[in-house]
Amino acid sequence: MMVKIVVPNWIEDETLARLSAHGDVVTSEGRDPLADDELRAACADASALMAFMTECVDRPFLDACPKLKIIAGALKGFDNLDQRACTDARVLLTYVPNLLTEPTAELAIGLSIALARNMRAGDAHLRSGTFAGWRPNFYGGSLQGATVGIIGGGAVGRETMRLLSGFRGRRIYFDENRLDPTTEKALDAQYAPLDDLTRLSDFIILALPLTDQTKHIVNVSFLAAMKQGTYLVNPARGSLVDEAAVVEALNTGRLAGYAADTFEMEDWHRPDRPRQVHPALLACDQTVLTPHIGSAVSEVRRQIAAEAADEIIAFLSGKRPRHAVNPEVLET
Repeated sequence: MMVKIVVPNWIEDETLARLSAHGDVVTSEGRDPLADDELRAACADASALMAFMTECVDRPFLDACPKLKIIAGALKGFDNLDQRACTDARVLLTYVPNLLTEPTAELAIGLSIALARNMRAGDAHLRSGTFAGWRPNFYGGSLQGATVGIIGGGAVGRETMRLLSGFRGRRIYFDENRLDPTTEKALDAQYAPLDDLTRLSDFIILALPLTDQTKHIVNVSFLAAMKQGTYLVNPARGSLVDEAAVVEALNTGRLAGYAADTFEMEDWHRPDRPRQVHPALLACDQTVLTPHIGSAVSEVRRQIAAEAADEIIAFLSGKRPRHAVNPEVLET
């Protein structure tokens, strides 16, 4: 009898076929994920689950899935997958650490430019039918010559710093663990305490994981400490930002603009999460908002699913997966 593998989101046929050689695969139809009740029913007797951002794995979920042995995250940030609960249940958790770095950093730069150059307003004006040629309108800011503060010195933060080297300007960053001098020199980036970064930056880009400590790191006091007219960009996790506070800062002019690819309502594991993007945020003109497309590059998404499948196949074949979050599960 073959083991059961659950893939609750659409992936390429090639990857599905490889998984099917190692088990009976249950997957969603179309591009919508399995609903919560469908997922639990499918995983009740499953050995392996490929998890995406749409799944929330907690203790009650694991209690309902006693045969589950591996959860392969097709993602980098796995805050929606309870690592401790997985370890306690002796379920191996894996992730994809590298493939999302470059496209996410690339989007961070794109959002920064789109926001500062008023691309959303300009596009709407052109489509309105009132465009009559050049006019002295839609003046904005620029990354050229700007001080850009990156909060987070991990892979995405460092790649963002590297991409910013193509612009004249100053790069400063904050991280709880300061980079070594060689890396700082290679990136031409200077360390700054968070208070200084907040005060000095023309653009602030968030490149942090979501933890209990970083939740709402951007709040009323953070925004009040920023210089007037700063641009804020969040390609990382929605709940890093208090969206209500951002709306207030936009309305008062403290923020020149806000760009986001992630939103509080997406953080499924937070019991207090809002159930929709803040309506007032959607109504703000000085925003550029995208639907979590940081890794939505066709080849990248194919590789992410393929690498997650590799982890499942390795585990089911008695081999050691490459990117285990809780490798201690394999030791006992």
